[in-house]
Amino acid sequence: MQQSDIKNKNNSADISSAEKSTENSASLELRNVCRGFGDEWSREEVISDFSLSINPGELTVLVGPSGCGKTTLVNMLAGFDKPDTGQVLLNEKLITGPGMDRMVVFQETALMPWLTAYQNVVFGPKIRNDLPGRELKKKADYLFEKVGLVEFKDKYPIQLSGGMQRRAELARAMINDPLVMIMDEPFRGLDAMSRELMQEFFVRLFEENRRTNIFVTSEIDEAIFLADRLIVLSNRPTSVRKIIDIKLPRPRELNVLSSTEAYKYKRDAMELLHEEALKNFKRSTPKADS
Repeated sequence: MQQSDIKNKNNSADISSAEKSTENSASLELRNVCRGFGDEWSREEVISDFSLSINPGELTVLVGPSGCGKTTLVNMLAGFDKPDTGQVLLNEKLITGPGMDRMVVFQETALMPWLTAYQNVVFGPKIRNDLPGRELKKKADYLFEKVGLVEFKDKYPIQLSGGMQRRAELARAMINDPLVMIMDEPFRGLDAMSRELMQEFFVRLFEENRRTNIFVTSEIDEAIFLADRLIVLSNRPTSVRKIIDIKLPRPRELNVLSSTEAYKYKRDAMELLHEEALKNFKRSTPKADS
């Protein structure tokens, strides 16, 4: 049997096992959600009558104009914030606050600088006393191998590159076995090569475990490469402008972005985002005196 045949067979097995792991995932739903900020006389509605269902085991990517409310949505899904009206549900149960069933990886690194990478990863379970010491070490060692940081686990965050810090944060989230991973532009600020490597790394992790993922990005190529469904958002007050089902085959390689199908998805998304940007520009441009 040729090496390519072995690789294809292994890939098929990986996808098959991944499809069976959706029992470890969860559904999310936002029902008629509204959220505004400011005093009553100067209040601005950021999100108004927003509804969206997120399917178990899918990688759902949110894109939208800058300042449209993506991070506000992330905060409500994570339980850091609450809607003024409407409901945010996890497996049909109301989200009332943060929980271990949802883990967030933020735009900026949140590793504690006085702890090593290993100490950062095991911090949560150790504080909660969730696992005996040997089990926790075994689980952490497995994750460090999975994210490719075995040789760097005793390094402090300042000694790690940006991409390594991101991988350590992924391990820190995954050690809690969340039902949902919420990624708020996690690769923002990385150089182009590191960003592409992280995209490939992240998509492999997703294809292995099929955990429900919500991924926020402002990069269209990144969105198309990662997504099962691409949610294009409007300007404030935010609504769903369009849902694009990304039918690119898995497992995915970056060269899929050069395909005709990927180009069509990109063109559709860019047209919608351009329209929203023009609306925002016209709204913010002062009118000339007549």
